[in-house]
Amino acid sequence: MRRVEVLGTPVDLVDLEQTLNWIESKISHPEPHCAQIITTNPEAVVRAQSEPALKQALQGCELITADGVGIVWAVRLLTGHRLTDRVPGSEILPAAFARFGPRLRVYFLGAAPGVALRAGQNAKARWGIQICGVQDGFFTDEEAVVEAIRQAQPDLLVVGMGERQDTFIHRNKARLGARVAIGVGGMIDVLAGEAKRAPAWAQRLKIEWLVRIALDRRRWGRFPRLLHFVRLVLGEKLWPQSAGSRGRGE
Repeated sequence: MRRVEVLGTPVDLVDLEQTLNWIESKISHPEPHCAQIITTNPEAVVRAQSEPALKQALQGCELITADGVGIVWAVRLLTGHRLTDRVPGSEILPAAFARFGPRLRVYFLGAAPGVALRAGQNAKARWGIQICGVQDGFFTDEEAVVEAIRQAQPDLLVVGMGERQDTFIHRNKARLGARVAIGVGGMIDVLAGEAKRAPAWAQRLKIEWLVRIALDRRRWGRFPRLLHFVRLVLGEKLWPQSAGSRGRGE
């Protein structure tokens, strides 16, 4: 697996099939701590410039895939490497459920009360996965949640807590007891039927993120981060400050 860096953020040059193979290897041969997947996007890269906890989570993550087309573009522009496609959580999750089916023990963490339960029930009905626990994202006792996950011993911990999800996993990965954990944003809501993915044409054109922002006023505040990401990438291309964008073999 080859890893490059974009503005100090690691990105692994993997496609969906390679990601699923990686998940299978971590489930079959677990590490002493939970193996984390982050599906990074331009916003996360921008946030990491000023949020030490997120930067630490990204730099200490075992697998980082390109969630958005912005990352695919930046990797090509800054490193010369070409990602065949983005690998978002919205594609990893259903593909993993379809591949592993009843063999997979899953814990759903996140979203509003009751949503994670419905997401798990729907996923079980469709793919036959085992649900070993659910918990909404509106908790106050983090230690109790971590202990509940540890007791459940899931193969896959699915976390949908927005900007908190990746730092939550990183902060607790040594104690979670899960073999693999992944932050999936609003995908728990999608599985529960609370939200829908963008239309198929937007997915094909790889502008799903743009459609989601355009149709949801709550997301309009994200545009400044996206514009800042473009400025940072172009600035790094024109005036490189470090060797942070060089790739390395792993």
